Amino acid sequence: MPEAALSAAVLAWPVVVALAWMAGEVAQRWSVPRIATYALVGFACAQALPGGAALASSPAASLLANVAFGLVLFEFACRIDMRWFRANPWRTATGVLDVALTVVATYALCRAFGATPISSLLIATMAAATSPASLSRLVGELRSSGQVTEHALHLSAFNCVCALLGFKFIVGYWMFRTSGDAAMALSNTVLVLLVSAGVGAAFGSGMPLVLRLLPGKAGDATLPFALAVVVLVGITQALRFPPLVAILAFGLVVRQGPVRRNEAPGNFGALGEVLVVFLFTYVAATVDWQRAIAGVALGASLVVVRAAAKLIALTVLAPRSGMTGKAGILTALAMSPLSTLVVLLVQDTRAVGIDLIDALAPLATATLLLMWIGPLATRVALGLAGEVQHAPKGEPAKP
Repeated sequence: MPEAALSAAVLAWPVVVALAWMAGEVAQRWSVPRIATYALVGFACAQALPGGAALASSPAASLLANVAFGLVLFEFACRIDMRWFRANPWRTATGVLDVALTVVATYALCRAFGATPISSLLIATMAAATSPASLSRLVGELRSSGQVTEHALHLSAFNCVCALLGFKFIVGYWMFRTSGDAAMALSNTVLVLLVSAGVGAAFGSGMPLVLRLLPGKAGDATLPFALAVVVLVGITQALRFPPLVAILAFGLVVRQGPVRRNEAPGNFGALGEVLVVFLFTYVAATVDWQRAIAGVALGASLVVVRAAAKLIALTVLAPRSGMTGKAGILTALAMSPLSTLVVLLVQDTRAVGIDLIDALAPLATATLLLMWIGPLATRVALGLAGEVQHAPKGEPAKP
C-alpha cells in the first residue's frame, strides 16, 4: 500500500483509540458496555481509514494486541480455582456437554451451509469458546459476584482451553493433509502447546522468588506481573509459539501457587485500561466488512445455534452442578460473547504460513456480532441474577 496512506493510518490510530475510549464512557451512561462500544468504533474506523486494515494486521499491532490480551487473560486465569471443578465433578461434566453440544450443532450448521469439513471443524471448535476478555472485563466493571458469575467464569475457562487445544490439533491435521509431513504437523501442534505451557508454568513458579528479591513489592506486585506478561508474550511470539497458552498456564500456576492472593493484581492501572481499549478496537478492526457481509447468513445462524446449544447444556445439568434451572439459563446467557481468540489465533497461524482468514470468515462475522450484543447479554444476565454491585448508567458504585 502507498507509504503516505500507511503513515496517515499510523497517525490516525491513536486518535481512534482515544475516540473509542470517549465513546465507551458516554455509552456507559446508558448502560451500554464499554467494550461493545470499543468494538463498534474500531470496526467503523478501520473501514474508513486509509490503510487501516493493513495496519491492524501488522506484526507490531498483533504483538501489542497479544500483550493486551495477555494482561486480561492473566487476570482471568488468576480467578480460576481448579478446586471448583474438583468439588463437584458435575461442573466438569457441564463444561464437557457445553463444548460437545456446541461443536456438534455448529459443525452440522456449517456443513448445511456448504462449508468444507475442515473449515466446519475449525469454526465449530472456536464457536465453543466464550471470550475471557469480555467476561472478565464486564465482571470487573460491574463488580459482579455470585453463583452465576463463578459458573460463567470457570466454564468459560474450560471451554477456551478445549477450543484452543482443538484448534491447534485441527490446524496440525490440516498441515499434514497439505504437506504430508507428520513431523512438521506434530511439531506445530503438540510441541508448541507443551513448550508454551511449560514456559508459562516456569514463569509462574519463579514469581515467588522474584517477589522476594524485590524490596517493597510484597504488597503490590502489579508491575512485576505486568512485566512478566510482556516478556512472556515477547518470548513466545519470537519463537512462534502461541502466547495465549503460556499466559493461561502462567496465571493458573500463580493462582494455585504460593503467591498470596492479595499480591496478585486486580488490574494493571491506567496503562492496562488503555491496552484494553486498544484490544477491543483492534479485534473489531481486523474484520473486513466485505468478508463480514459475505459470511453474514452463516454468522448470524451461528450466533443462534451456539446460544441454543449452550442453553441446553447448562440447563440440563444445572441441578447436578449445584444450580437452579434459572441460574443455568442466566449462566448460558452470560457466556454469550464469542472469544476474541479467533482473531489472535488467525494472526498466529499466519506467522507459520497458514492463512485461515477466508475459511473462518463466518466465524469472524459471528465474533463481530457477539462483540456488540454479547456484552449486553452478559450484563442483563448478571443483573437478573442479582449479582451486580455496580450502580446502573455509570453512577458511582455502592460502597
